[in-house]
Amino acid sequence: MQVTVIVPTFNEAPNVAELVRRIAAGAHGFDIDILFVDDSTDDTADVIRTVARTSPVPVRLIRRDEPTGGLGGAVAAGLEAAASDVCVVMDGDLQHPPEDIARLVARFRRGDVDMVVASRYIADGASAGLADRSRVLVSRGSTAVTKAMFPVRLKNVSDPMTGFFLVDRRAIDLEQLRPRGFKILLEILARRPLRVAEIPFSFAHRFAGDSKASFSQGLSFLAQLAALRFGKMSMFAVIGAAGAVANLAIVWVLSHAGMTDLAAMIIAAETTILANFLLQERYVFQDMRDQASGFLSRFLKSFLFNNAELLIRIPLTALMISTWHISVVIATGITLVAAFVVRFLFHSLVVYAPRRRKAESSVPSRARHFVEELDRQALRPGEL
Repeated sequence: MQVTVIVPTFNEAPNVAELVRRIAAGAHGFDIDILFVDDSTDDTADVIRTVARTSPVPVRLIRRDEPTGGLGGAVAAGLEAAASDVCVVMDGDLQHPPEDIARLVARFRRGDVDMVVASRYIADGASAGLADRSRVLVSRGSTAVTKAMFPVRLKNVSDPMTGFFLVDRRAIDLEQLRPRGFKILLEILARRPLRVAEIPFSFAHRFAGDSKASFSQGLSFLAQLAALRFGKMSMFAVIGAAGAVANLAIVWVLSHAGMTDLAAMIIAAETTILANFLLQERYVFQDMRDQASGFLSRFLKSFLFNNAELLIRIPLTALMISTWHISVVIATGITLVAAFVVRFLFHSLVVYAPRRRKAESSVPSRARHFVEELDRQALRPGEL
């Protein structure tokens, strides 16, 4: 069996020689090669080239001068360029013990799975390499949230946050991946159902260098999680939430400035309708614009629909104020939330619907088209 070990690196020069030595020493009963995908700002790439000259196993390097997608993007590039279909992904800091590669391969050789995950949270697994108790809590908490959001896909995976796993490249669709951070395993598992097995491993302390964990990586993970779970709808929700906050702020300012509630709501709504459309054009539906109708047509459809929705929402808001005796800000917020799903459906299925070709002789029923388009658009990869 031929196995390619993919190692994404960012400033890991002190670890390269020891990593290669231990990977080569542990390869018994199968052939192995190592592929580094390097995004470093130090001399890591030069060190890899030097080590490759004397390595007992083949070592290749992909140097990304313009890295995209972070660590996940590096792994995706490695999967695409790997010399074999059986790939092991691991970090370059030796927190993933190279000696466990043989155990991953042995489990895969049984032939009943597409992926083998090295888990810190089963049997004899351990997470001693996490810096402190707060890191352990963050890791456990993010794992629990992730499994709760993907209860079916992650049913048999105790550690979806690990970066140490074996995967049969033939079982995944590389074109489908949208890497946007450092949790590439989650990206792979969420995109397509796979047969998964786990082995325990002990997450070790770094051999050298500093941890790359940061607050920005945490934010990136949350964005990745939202995009995977809710697809294109996630970015639509982000823009809608920002518009709702702006709407409430405008209503609050104008109402406290002495303007009537009705006038304040109208001005706030028209302002956010325009802003939301422009943001959705740029960040949500940009991949659908070429096949949809022209810009003016899209704008008019969106503008007229949102104003029609406004004509329903404002009287409803006023009724809530007079009946329930709640503030204009709270009533506006409730109706904005209720309108979100309807807006997404209309924009996905009508505003950005592909132009019909004149040569089309058979058109599916409206009901069937609605259901198929809803399913396709709601689950499209997000663009966060």
